[in-house]
Amino acid sequence: MNILAASRMDSCAVRIENGDTVLIAWLHDVWVYPPMRFKNKKQERFYWRTVRDVKKCLPLAKSITKEMAYADGELEQLEDDRARRKWWRGFEKYLYKKYEKELRGMYASQGMLLMKLMDRETDKTSYELIKKYRGKITANFWQFIAKLFKNDLKEEYDASDKDKIIERVIKLVEAGQL
Repeated sequence: MNILAASRMDSCAVRIENGDTVLIAWLHDVWVYPPMRFKNKKQERFYWRTVRDVKKCLPLAKSITKEMAYADGELEQLEDDRARRKWWRGFEKYLYKKYEKELRGMYASQGMLLMKLMDRETDKTSYELIKKYRGKITANFWQFIAKLFKNDLKEEYDASDKDKIIERVIKLVEAGQL
């Protein structure tokens, strides 16, 4: 195959081979599931509420994961604890300013879903993340508060069993099918 020229446009490319123009397109994955069958209206409402919540929380979880990777890189470069604490305080203020409005406007179910999505994106529970960035005492405090509201920061994301509907919705949303 002799490639003479190639140019890239968004998700397509044009290649000229032996005088012929060939269009190359990159497509998203397409997920094919059997149609959803609901036993009752309550189950159907749960599904569509999950779709709404995933569409709101998934981009936020991905964005926060990128922020965490940036913070980890910056904190690694600083040598002493005092400099790390000072940098972290400033970064926390930036994060509050950036995400506070969005997080305060969430329903409780969206907050719980966000915790699961953070576990999915980082392979660390919310408890582990709080412990890493804020310390064990703070993590235990927030775990106590979560338990008061019948939640658990140590709960892990289980895509194959308990959270399989959420995983299905995530895949469909990422592929642009929902």
